[in-house]
Amino acid sequence: MRLSLIFLLSALSFFDSEGRRYVVADSASHFPLPNASIFNRHDNAIGQSQTDGLTPFITESDYPFTIRYLGYFERTVVQTDGDTIFLQENVRELPEVVVESRKHTLLHLLAYVREYSTLTSYTDTVFLFREKMVDFMLPSLKKMKFKGWRMPRVLSSKSYYRYTNLQGLDSVSNRCSNHFSWADWVGVAPTAKLPQGLSRSDAGIDTVAGRYNATEVWAKNGERLTLDVDVLADTTSRKWVPNMSYFFLNDVDFERFCLRFNYDNISGDSISPIDLTGYSFNIESNGRGHKMFMFNRRDEPFFVSTYAEAYILDREFVTVKEAKKWESRRFGLGDIPIYEPPEAPELRPEIQLLVDRVNTLDHDQVRLALTPDKRLAGRHIAKQNFGQRLFQLIKEKTGISSLLRRRNLNRRWKEFRDDMRKKKKS
Repeated sequence: MRLSLIFLLSALSFFDSEGRRYVVADSASHFPLPNASIFNRHDNAIGQSQTDGLTPFITESDYPFTIRYLGYFERTVVQTDGDTIFLQENVRELPEVVVESRKHTLLHLLAYVREYSTLTSYTDTVFLFREKMVDFMLPSLKKMKFKGWRMPRVLSSKSYYRYTNLQGLDSVSNRCSNHFSWADWVGVAPTAKLPQGLSRSDAGIDTVAGRYNATEVWAKNGERLTLDVDVLADTTSRKWVPNMSYFFLNDVDFERFCLRFNYDNISGDSISPIDLTGYSFNIESNGRGHKMFMFNRRDEPFFVSTYAEAYILDREFVTVKEAKKWESRRFGLGDIPIYEPPEAPELRPEIQLLVDRVNTLDHDQVRLALTPDKRLAGRHIAKQNFGQRLFQLIKEKTGISSLLRRRNLNRRWKEFRDDMRKKKKS
């Protein structure tokens, strides 16, 4: 007993040197909340709470830290003497959907998305805060020629970038030449059956074990239900993100992949997109999509993290004819305003400062002052006679031109990288 007590005291002192840990729980039921996202004072992700609600270690430099959990009010912790942090539920009910006729066979969802993404290399860091309006078109019948779309289609968006180098110097912009966010590949979850224990009760928690740890945590309270998924806990969990299959097949190194879905008006033994009120996800990865995004070179690894929240604003059933009109319509900048739902938390001071800095930029002046690198983005046009033009058409038909373009692209990339390395060494 004495040895056990000594070991416990030494373990506690070790934990104190690493930082402090808390338990995140529901303020009403006192149930632990898994996969709650923790951010430090600079709005950088620290990690997520475990299945039992236990947070990662919080150091003194992290205070005040913020806890975000979709469906609950965001909470910023300045200092606390207790070991449990309670979050208050933020309930919003969507109006009921009325089906006017049997021809209305597609469900159209309109959503507001807020995301925080970070791209980190050995030398630089790019942080992105983005707000956007997206929509989904989901067929309610299995056998339909028109399939709609499950990935979020962007209707309008506003982006705010902050670039930081090794010396801590930073600059801001509303555009970036590289697309590194994961938010465009995570969409609405498919229809699924509830665990038997929950389908027969009004309230409770059910956990589905995965190969490595808990892969699904279901929590039901009356007509409301939440589903937390750890995609990396088992390969079967990939069914919740069918649009991400390409990245799993191409060996993208995911270090964290957690999802949360909120539902309301659950009356049967299954969940479906019509009951969805919102979803969030937290993804951390290495080697972000090299085979799809050419900016990620093998000799310079990248670390990418994305945390995002999607709030369903409106939903309605439409006909196939109406859905095709929606699909063919092309939205220009500013055609659809961005509507922020009332339950979305206020922007953190760090994020608000970034937004203000970007909004005060003179973007026209910045573009005029930029000197383009002609090896990567120049356009040299030379006059051609008829024979040269005919020869050029023949090369395009036989595929020779595409091969030459790819060779030239690789050559310019190599020249550009060598030039940048020389500059860094000097």
